[in-house]
Amino acid sequence: MHISEGLLSAKVCLAGYGITGLITWYSLRKISHSSDPTAGVPKAALLTAAFFVASSIRVPVPPASIHMVLNGLLGAVLDIYAFPAVLVGLLFQAVMFGHGGLSTLGINAVIMGIPALIAAQVFQWHQSLGRHLNRTLSLNLFGFLAGVIGIGLSCLLFLGITILTIPSGFDAATEQTAIRGLTLVHIPLVIVEGIFTSMVVSFLYRVKPELLISSPSSHETSH
Repeated sequence: MHISEGLLSAKVCLAGYGITGLITWYSLRKISHSSDPTAGVPKAALLTAAFFVASSIRVPVPPASIHMVLNGLLGAVLDIYAFPAVLVGLLFQAVMFGHGGLSTLGINAVIMGIPALIAAQVFQWHQSLGRHLNRTLSLNLFGFLAGVIGIGLSCLLFLGITILTIPSGFDAATEQTAIRGLTLVHIPLVIVEGIFTSMVVSFLYRVKPELLISSPSSHETSH
C-alpha cells in the first residue's frame, strides 16, 4: 500500500506534500478550537502505535504480501485526530523500516489519511441511525463500513495514483498489470478490516464508551 521512493515524479511528491500540509493544518485547527484540545491525544497516541505496528506486519498472499492498515478504525475512534495520527505513523515507518519513503510521505498520507477522515464521517452516522436501529447493530454496521471504506478507498487511490503517474522509463503495460494485481490481493483484507473494526468499536462501546464520543469536528468552541 505504501508508494516507495523513486516511483513518482517530483511534481507528484510535492503535490502530495501540499495536500497533506493543508489537511494537517485543517485538522490541527479543528482540534485547537475544541473545548479540550488535548483530550484525544492519549487515544490518538495509542492508535498511532497500533497503526504503526499493524502496517509493519506483512502477510504473504501470492504473488504479493499484504498488511493491515487500520485507517478506518483510526477514523472511527479518532475522528479529526485520524489524519495527524496516520501522518505520524507513516513518518516512523519510513524512517525506521523504509516503508514508503520521505519523498513519498505526503502522497502516502493522502492515500491513507483522507479515507480515514471519510470513514470517520461515515461512522458518525451511527449516532443518528442508532435511534431507529438497535445500538449494537448500528455500531457493528457502521464500524464495518468504516473499516471497509478506510482501506477500500486507500486501495483505489493507490491504484489511480500509481497507474496515472508511471515513470516514462518503465513498461507501462507491465506496471499496470502488476499494480492491478497488487490491488486485487487486498480485496480479502478489505473484508477482514471491516469485520475487525466492527468488533473493536463494539468492544469499546461495552467497556469504555467515552472513547467513541464525537471529537473536535463536532464539538468546537466558538471563537
